[in-house]
Amino acid sequence: MLIPKRVKRRMQHRGRIRGRAHKGNTIAYGEYGLVAEEGGRITSNQIEAARIAMTRFIKRGGQVWIDIFPHKPITKHPAESRMGSGKGSVEYWVAIVKPDRVMFEMAGVSEDVAREAMRLAAHKLPVKCRFIKKEGGESNEG
Repeated sequence: MLIPKRVKRRMQHRGRIRGRAHKGNTIAYGEYGLVAEEGGRITSNQIEAARIAMTRFIKRGGQVWIDIFPHKPITKHPAESRMGSGKGSVEYWVAIVKPDRVMFEMAGVSEDVAREAMRLAAHKLPVKCRFIKKEGGESNEG
């Protein structure tokens, strides 16, 4: 599970997810990528589940890159606690994803294998995704 080693401030404001991704919207390392079509929060557990789904399908062939990292802490009060008394403690960490953000990349496998692996990973994520190739050819997926 991905979490930051250390942070400067433990709590953060909730924020809003608006606009499209300006950084991280092209394939940097691999040949194929999984791109978010809508904005949202992806938890560290969901990232790990998608990674496991991909690596299991490609059976130790090829290489997988994770291009998102959960930097944002999400806090929560314990169940049945009274209102007030400050902000709750950190429950889990999320990665903020905007539309057009490349989340996962893959290389060293055929396109059919990569497409199916990315499809399985997309089912683990809470945002709509599509499969892209480095050449620029795109197709809708997930």
